[in-house]
Amino acid sequence: MSDQYLPSPAIDTPIVFVDLETTGGSVTDHRITEIGVVEAGPQGISRWSTLVDPGQPIPPFIQQLTGITDDMVRGAPTFAAIAPELLERLNGKLFIAHNASFDRGFLRTEFRRAGLAFNPDVLCTVRLSRALSPDEKRHGLDALIGRHSLIPLARHRALADADLLWQFWQCLHSLWPVDVLREKIERTVRRYRIAGEITEDFIDTAPAGCGVYAFYGEADAPLFVGRSVRLRQRVRAHLVGERRSAREVRLAQQVRRVEWRATGGELGALLAEAQWVATLRPAHNRVPRVSRGDPTDAPWPFDGPIAIEEREEDEGAGLYHVVDRWRYLGSAASLEQATELAAAHVEPAFELSTYRILQSHLARGLRVTTLAGRGAAAVL
Repeated sequence: MSDQYLPSPAIDTPIVFVDLETTGGSVTDHRITEIGVVEAGPQGISRWSTLVDPGQPIPPFIQQLTGITDDMVRGAPTFAAIAPELLERLNGKLFIAHNASFDRGFLRTEFRRAGLAFNPDVLCTVRLSRALSPDEKRHGLDALIGRHSLIPLARHRALADADLLWQFWQCLHSLWPVDVLREKIERTVRRYRIAGEITEDFIDTAPAGCGVYAFYGEADAPLFVGRSVRLRQRVRAHLVGERRSAREVRLAQQVRRVEWRATGGELGALLAEAQWVATLRPAHNRVPRVSRGDPTDAPWPFDGPIAIEEREEDEGAGLYHVVDRWRYLGSAASLEQATELAAAHVEPAFELSTYRILQSHLARGLRVTTLAGRGAAAVL
């Protein structure tokens, strides 16, 4: 393999191939023992490696696997000592690793302990190999060595394994056209550097359960509204996950702001999503069809507004969804707040989406609490 930078690379910005050795597989309980980095960019190829004092014993089977012993790391720098230099080396470059979530997770945790943020865009060579060779069953590093005739300088040592990824990268450019590689890479990269104030830490504050979310682009233009029973997981998949279509790529690239709302359950998510879509008219949502037979109004079968309680299985507190004359008014944490919410909307207008959703749920015996007279409540 040549150490010359590729003349026509699929990515024309600097990249880093990274591998770690650790004392085990848990980012909480284990620590890094060795770091290897191969930098590739228009300025050429460079290599960097260091042992790291993990501050804990290396288990015997790990010592046997990697050849890294307690004696070797004794006196080596701690991660905190090398963190500024390492961050400068990695910052602003595409982070490429094999089973990349492992390496990224360890580094992100260690950088956080050192008081530094680490959120690079990440390309996993396992995922990329699967995308390019879907008929192959094995995509581990040993399988890639055999399939592409890579030359290991060693195995289970950080710099040697990082160098294997650089060799694999060169092989890909000889096997596939650059435009094909570029497309597969774009769909496989996980984007952790997100525009505006959106960061992975911000996404971590999203509700874990049912809810709705909205993406906004430049000038706060609504882009997309969605719902999910696992809101945080869905938002993360949109923004930092693998993109399976050109539409998903375009949407993620345009997002500048995100908002969300916990709904307490799937019914609330359905009601809120439909209302947000109708109000915001986001560019990437389909406009709900309205036929000639759809009503523009309908009799309200209750004496006043109603509250529908939803409670997620894993959550202690529930929410009350307030509806009056086929209009969804929002959610409240208690019946008292639900009554106040209903009283604030004197003449609610008919919503076809809410009518459709509630008709089907009422037909299945949905329990509601009437807020008759804007005061006393009765369960039906």
